[in-house]
Amino acid sequence: MEKIRRKAPAREPIKLGELDYTPVLIALAIVFITIVVLFLWKRKKTVRSAVLFTGLCESGKTFVFSNLILGDERETFTSIKENIGTYTTSKGRELKVVDVPGHERLRGKFFDQYKTSAKAIVYMIDSATVQKDIRDVADFLYTILADKAIANLPVIVLCNKQDETIAKSESAIRSMLEKEFNIVRQTRKNQLQSVDNSTSSVAFLGKSDSVDFDFGQVSQNVRFVPCSARNQELDELTTFLETL
Repeated sequence: MEKIRRKAPAREPIKLGELDYTPVLIALAIVFITIVVLFLWKRKKTVRSAVLFTGLCESGKTFVFSNLILGDERETFTSIKENIGTYTTSKGRELKVVDVPGHERLRGKFFDQYKTSAKAIVYMIDSATVQKDIRDVADFLYTILADKAIANLPVIVLCNKQDETIAKSESAIRSMLEKEFNIVRQTRKNQLQSVDNSTSSVAFLGKSDSVDFDFGQVSQNVRFVPCSARNQELDELTTFLETL
């Protein structure tokens, strides 16, 4: 029997001009918009625009905050929540200022909340009571400086209440804290020996255990300056804010 062979009908060539690119263009547009939105969202989350006022209770943070932001000297009490305001520099730039509560049970929580948005740290110390409170003063400052989110940020330590006769000078306070930091870091090292700290956000401060701590060893530029909020002697602080 003779086999009948049928030829398949020839396909007509597809012309590029006849293709519908609309679905492809829509898909590319969606991908592009998604990337842009994610970039802007991430940038907004990581932008550093805040100056954090930190320190223990009664150090004068809220008093200075009221003076700078509100322009008056209001009677202040121990803060149980953060105060937020805007400071305008002489050049018209606006800085977000966050007064972090100094209470022992609150300061860590609020510091963690705002640390990733911080562009500078102001740490206030009561120069009249610093010797009595040196352990707590050193412990909180160590926590701030050792946090990796604060690495390389400018830090100013305001030694407040210099108008009081029993106040320690800024150089004396610096020396006291450097000695206390040796104790704090050894204590923390001992506490971490039994736990896995591979994912910890806290870094070791200083060169090594065998070398006494010095503020020149940290990644931040830490300055100790005198001030008196009561006498409105805040020139060092305002100069610092102008440079941010």
